[in-house]
Amino acid sequence: MRRRASLILLALAVFFAALSPLIRWYAFPRLAKIPPSQYQDMVLEAKNATLLDYATMKSKKVPKVSIVQTLKGNVAAAKKVKDRTGRDVVVWDTLSHVADHKGKMVSQIPERYVFDAHSQEPVHAGGEHVDGDPVRRQGIEYKWPFLTEKRDYEYFDFQTRTSAPIHYKGTRTVHGLETYYFEQTIPWTKVKVPKKLPLGATPETVEQLGLERWYTTKRMFWVEPTTGAPVDGQEIHKEEMRWTDKPGKKPLTAFAGHVKMRPDYQEATVEMVASQRQLVLTMTTYLPWGFLVLGGLLLAGSLALEARAAAAPRKGRGELRDQLHQSRSLQASSGGSPSPDHGRAKS
Repeated sequence: MRRRASLILLALAVFFAALSPLIRWYAFPRLAKIPPSQYQDMVLEAKNATLLDYATMKSKKVPKVSIVQTLKGNVAAAKKVKDRTGRDVVVWDTLSHVADHKGKMVSQIPERYVFDAHSQEPVHAGGEHVDGDPVRRQGIEYKWPFLTEKRDYEYFDFQTRTSAPIHYKGTRTVHGLETYYFEQTIPWTKVKVPKKLPLGATPETVEQLGLERWYTTKRMFWVEPTTGAPVDGQEIHKEEMRWTDKPGKKPLTAFAGHVKMRPDYQEATVEMVASQRQLVLTMTTYLPWGFLVLGGLLLAGSLALEARAAAAPRKGRGELRDQLHQSRSLQASSGGSPSPDHGRAKS
């Protein structure tokens, strides 16, 4: 009975020990993915910023500039890409809406971003665009991969429509979460004018005025490495309208300010990421290590039962030898004096 129980425990030990690496290295990469229907919004602010007034074509200080970023998963478009490619993809339709302190629109730039749901790598399946212009992204945008590493990544800049390294700069703590801090600096670069501007202005009217748009930024992200989700993002952002026909004339500052995530949105993001982090850790740490420890305990139990089962026959044989020895001793002691029956038989 003990030997049978030992074999059962041994089989369970092998099962759980084999399941541990399967969950981490096989199941997790296939199960961990971004849902195709995700919706998220974010508000960033630049206080005491400089903004171009398109009515007077003069730059002025304003108390605040708000940037509202919305991100919506396009399930129908993702399904079409999956039908063509066989890959789990996510299609994000995003919008960056810039408004002044009175809530009036300054600019809007829509995007479509198609990427692998598991690895976050771009998928070039058509439909990628920035402000209606087709693009072919390289690197990441908005989100880092699950289990982010301490290294540089290629990050897509939607203003320049190009990718450049974003550099790992060490670890930081944000609201109790350990994060990886990344920086990217885009030097002054000529960029396209947004197609949606205030007062009905268009890229063509800006060009007719003899102006072109230039841009530079220092981009900073604090990324929770388990989920790959940024819990804070900031930019030191500058835009200029430079004169094409008057090289010596001073450029117009279209926008300048330190853009930061609004505190209430940052707190909500930290709370959401903290809960998602536990789900990822369950697949990458808790279950694999838990099953490995359980397998070890089951193996120890199996060996203990096997040792007890092997010791039981030896103990039985030892008890039998003791009984035989006692029986022989009794016989030897009784043989020295005849029994009463034996005496009566002689007479």
